Amino acid sequence: MLLSSNSQFSRWTFFKHLTTRKLTTFCQHKSLVTLSQFGTLTSRQKDQIHLYVDALLQWNKRMNLTAVKEVNDVMERHVEDSLSILPPLSDFYRMHCGTSCDKLNLVDVGTGAGLPGVVLAIARPEWDVTLLESMNKRCVFLEHVISVIGSSNIQIVRGRAESLGQNPCFREQFDVAVARAVAEMRILAEYCLPLVRVGGLFIAAKGHDPEDEIKNAGSAIQKMGASLLQVCSVESQSPHGQRTAVICSKDRPTPLKYPRDPGTPAKEPL
Repeated sequence: MLLSSNSQFSRWTFFKHLTTRKLTTFCQHKSLVTLSQFGTLTSRQKDQIHLYVDALLQWNKRMNLTAVKEVNDVMERHVEDSLSILPPLSDFYRMHCGTSCDKLNLVDVGTGAGLPGVVLAIARPEWDVTLLESMNKRCVFLEHVISVIGSSNIQIVRGRAESLGQNPCFREQFDVAVARAVAEMRILAEYCLPLVRVGGLFIAAKGHDPEDEIKNAGSAIQKMGASLLQVCSVESQSPHGQRTAVICSKDRPTPLKYPRDPGTPAKEPL
């Protein structure tokens, strides 16, 4: 289901490189993941993933969706990388939010080709997943993907995060916001946190060493009514090596002046 922004409707492993002077706390999961997260999916879910990957590579021949051209590379760099945030997302939601994560309302901000949102929706069919994307041609692709994989728990919204964050239908309506390969943390904070309900989580998928980026984002995270909860290294099959999940908790309502007008967060980061 494609909706425009003006519609009215409603495991990871210990990160060893850091000193005690860091602003963030790094976590270690109770058991290290050595097997592919893809291997934990059901046969139907694996089939849906393969259908998604096939569609992605076919459409990529006529529009820019990914720089990756081979099936195995898509599986490693995109699918496994997206699945790798599920353990920290689920565990920290249960621990910090105090409720079950069996039924979540999640938004993927700047989803692009549907990463990680489509993959998460397949892996967790009990979740309601909203894919937020500003480019119409990518939304058309995502509509095609939904029809191909047969998922009923995905909604596509065409619009900018800054506009949706000021729309009462979306502002502070989501349990969790995720973002992958969209922008640096201080910009992402303004894009994502206004969409998260008080008591919810924002999770940014980052590279192996986001320390400086996190430090620079401290003020922006605080201004959005949130605080940095944890930074976790996550196991990823990606050839690019270790990945990081930056987890923020929404502690209080975001001031009404945020997010600012479209384009402003990127041009004038907090």
